[in-house]
Amino acid sequence: MQIVSGRFLPDQKLPPEASLCEDYAVSRPVLREATRVLVAKGLVYSRPRVGTVVKQRREWHLLDPDVLNWVMQTTPQTEFFALLTSVRAIIEPAAAALAAQHATAEDVAAIGEAYQRMEQAQTPDALLQPDLDFHSRIFDATHNDLLAHLCNMLAVALREALRHSNQRPNSHEFAMPRHRAILTAIESRDPLAAHHAALVQLDDARHALSVVLGQKLGL
Repeated sequence: MQIVSGRFLPDQKLPPEASLCEDYAVSRPVLREATRVLVAKGLVYSRPRVGTVVKQRREWHLLDPDVLNWVMQTTPQTEFFALLTSVRAIIEPAAAALAAQHATAEDVAAIGEAYQRMEQAQTPDALLQPDLDFHSRIFDATHNDLLAHLCNMLAVALREALRHSNQRPNSHEFAMPRHRAILTAIESRDPLAAHHAALVQLDDARHALSVVLGQKLGL
């Protein structure tokens, strides 16, 4: 958390082992295991007679669920959600278009089932899981393992974004026709319509977050 928040800057050495053990009330073996985890996540490197040094941000494994969660917790909400929404605008329309091309009948039925649960949801909390399922099943329907894995990696951040955007007044009324348009395009095997419908839905999601957070999100 201190690394991703900028408390420890890139190329800066972390405090000595003894100091960190005292600060966190842990043994040296525990600290060294934690350091190995941070090395594996790309946050630091550790060398004899050098110590443990923070790596440049571009080398961090930002899609690692832990790292993404730490970034999410230490970044202003509007800044993080703007970043996430921009990424979603790149990959989700393409995923919807691929789903329209490659989805099996079972895939389409699974997306439709998630949509039906969205329709039936009476509260923002009840809407959250069906909404997540709707989007993840579209990625599954691409039959592209890398895209599906990317969706899984972003799941924690996406859950937080949807939890906020669904708090917009009349969110259900605004969101459902846009999700219906995506489903209809996939059912119709129309990649261009699916791509466009996903862009429209994401534009509405960006607006919903701006309303809830009281501040316009950038692109």
